[in-house]
Amino acid sequence: MDPSIDPCVDPCIHVTGARLNNLRNVSLSLPKNKLIVMTGLSGSGKSTLAFDTLHQEGQRQYLESLGMVTGYVSKPAVDSITGLSPSISVDQHHTNRSPRSTVGTVTEVFTYLRLLWSRIGVRPCPGCGQSIPPSYADGTEPDEDAEAEQRPCPHCGTLVPELVMGSFSFNKPAGACPACTGLGEVIRPDVQRLVDGGRSVADGAVRGWNAKYTAWALPVLRAAAAHYGLPFDPDRPVDELGAAQRDLLLHGVESPRFRRHFPGTEPPKTVSAGRFEGVATALLRRYEDRADDPDYRERAEQQGLVRRPCTDCGGTRLRPESRAVTVHGMTIVEAAQLPLTDLGTWLAGLRERSAGDEWLLVEPVVADLAERVRRLVDVGVGYLALGQATPSLSAGETQRLRLAALLGSGLTGVLYVLDEPTIGLHPSDTARLIGVLRRLRDLGNTVLVIEHDLEVLRAADHVVDVGPGAGRDGGRIVAAGTPEEVARTEGSVTGAYLSGRLPAPRSRARGDGDTALVVRGARAHNLKDLTVRIPLRRLVTLTGPSGSGKSTLLLDILGRAARRHFHRAGDLPAEHDGIDGWEHLSKAVLIDQEPISRVPRSNAATYSDVFTPIREVFAARSRGAFTAGHFSFNVPGGRCERCEGAGVLTVRMHFLPAVAVRCPTCKGRRFRPEVLTVRHEGHDIAEVLAATVDEALTVFADVPAVAARLRRMADVGLGYLPLGQPATTLSGGEAQRLKLARELGRRTTGRALYLLDEPTTGLHSADTARLLDVLQRLVDAGHSVVTIEHNTDVIRASDWLIDLGPEGGAGGGQLMAQGAPGD
Repeated sequence: MDPSIDPCVDPCIHVTGARLNNLRNVSLSLPKNKLIVMTGLSGSGKSTLAFDTLHQEGQRQYLESLGMVTGYVSKPAVDSITGLSPSISVDQHHTNRSPRSTVGTVTEVFTYLRLLWSRIGVRPCPGCGQSIPPSYADGTEPDEDAEAEQRPCPHCGTLVPELVMGSFSFNKPAGACPACTGLGEVIRPDVQRLVDGGRSVADGAVRGWNAKYTAWALPVLRAAAAHYGLPFDPDRPVDELGAAQRDLLLHGVESPRFRRHFPGTEPPKTVSAGRFEGVATALLRRYEDRADDPDYRERAEQQGLVRRPCTDCGGTRLRPESRAVTVHGMTIVEAAQLPLTDLGTWLAGLRERSAGDEWLLVEPVVADLAERVRRLVDVGVGYLALGQATPSLSAGETQRLRLAALLGSGLTGVLYVLDEPTIGLHPSDTARLIGVLRRLRDLGNTVLVIEHDLEVLRAADHVVDVGPGAGRDGGRIVAAGTPEEVARTEGSVTGAYLSGRLPAPRSRARGDGDTALVVRGARAHNLKDLTVRIPLRRLVTLTGPSGSGKSTLLLDILGRAARRHFHRAGDLPAEHDGIDGWEHLSKAVLIDQEPISRVPRSNAATYSDVFTPIREVFAARSRGAFTAGHFSFNVPGGRCERCEGAGVLTVRMHFLPAVAVRCPTCKGRRFRPEVLTVRHEGHDIAEVLAATVDEALTVFADVPAVAARLRRMADVGLGYLPLGQPATTLSGGEAQRLKLARELGRRTTGRALYLLDEPTTGLHSADTARLLDVLQRLVDAGHSVVTIEHNTDVIRASDWLIDLGPEGGAGGGQLMAQGAPGD
């Protein structure tokens, strides 16, 4: 690196000769105890330098200093790094997708609430109905999480279980709702999706049965019907069957739904005698049996299972006795449903409402609770409620929850590495987040942030611009120094945006359309009975603070209603009166940030379907020696059988985490040596998988079927992405843009509605301009695009804005403004 752009004055972290992935022998110095922002085009090498080099080496050196075995934390490809501190990373990947995990459990705020309710909670006696005072009133102190003991009601003597922390946990039998076991929702079959009522069973009415399974099941059904003396015609449409025959088909001979028709008759003993399980019952059983397989559960839900709030607990997860306990008139369910900002206000008022002894008992708990809630509000998630499930959180929200925990650690001398903490954050909240990052720095830490947000860049002490391009065109330090110095650097794309030399995209000013979708009476979650007009054949952007109701309106109402209207599938849309205008559209495409697959073998090439024509090219090059199947790492034939095409072997390390080591047979290349002898334009199949989209475009420029797919991926800002990158490692924004690229490749007749959720996540301003061009081309072709966005470039370039607010949570859900950006 040119010493002229290395302005660091000790104490510094000095990196020499970093060459991992696309890094080009990078050497640089980073000032310690500063807020450093690392930026650059997507795929330029920022994450490689920040996470795979600095963070990984920081971890390795720290563990080595403790005398621990560091073989499973390999040394990155770098000559030397000096001046490093122990490092902590906060990335974008969800760490907990369990349906039992909530905001309250991951932040431990709910744990402290459970302690508060178990100590001073008041409840009604099931015998006499009078209030039972807290146990501390009679001088006893329960073991907080022990099994509850019985004690008599002071008014009537009825024995009631002692209140302990477990009484308020939906993850323990003492507190969980018995009907849903603490999940807050139950899985129910959707009969319309399971069975095509207009067809007969023999004609394939059961959507999950193939012809072979139908041939096996029909004799069992006939035997079951004969056992009960029930006529059953397999050639009759399901909608014309009687109630008993439908219950037999759907729920089986052992279900209460069917046995009510024949209460005195015992079910058949064997399958051959007619012990038919039922279509819905069998699907539910398999769903529960494979609770640890999220992919199977997802497929089962697509086949015909839907989630519904538990009717017993109303989705609150707790048993009735626990829901009845109050602290100064508030139940723990009500507290968990408050936005964190409101919960903080309620906690602040507890001192005035508490008597002397009571306050002495709970003061330490309340003080800790209030501090934890304050930190969460400071990082910009004050609109969240403790009861919200963590799988429903965005990557940015998950990251900010972790950031709040770091604020409470009190550590100093640490290197914090953060990956785009502004994801999903409204510009009005960015200043507060910058304040949090500065507080971490002022504690005596080095804060290294990967960011594209210009406001964060301008607030940094030191900016490092990696580039100048992506993939093989990146991996160099283009500029380093203060934001002002980077803005003056010629050749820095980031500097051009910082200085204003590159103007932001502008709206094409199409104005209001003559046709529109109108959502009437939207009142789900925090929406305040909104009626919203969405012009069609326009680029429409939903804006507003985090938690203002944008996702509810776009995903829970419009997205679900579209799936129901066009595909007769999916969960019921959230509460609203109706949607007018579907007749102007031929289809709707919802492209969200959900992972495209949880299977590591799925990658960018397989998901985009570009791998199929690539394999056909190599099969043709082999002149009949191999088929296209030999060039797949997922099936036997051409793959390395030692690692079964994975390229790595998993080695169990007893009490240490399992380690993935490179396969010694194929050296990580996945294929047999003879398959790798086949080359196209000088590249074998393993090298193609290692290439980025942009690099593969040059290799397959003369193959239209491949080039067209690759060009669409490049157009949506994925030119830097390696074709073989596992789907499990893609960020939410990358997954969404990959879905968009695949959708763009499908033949579309008529007018389509595209619904997107922050597609610019993880994009540099230059990449955002490319993505905007793709969205504008969709609108020019007569389609409609509606997107949630906080990116100011997208907001400026939109035809129509719908702004919700004025705040998040209970303070949001109102229509603040709608119209062209200039209005």
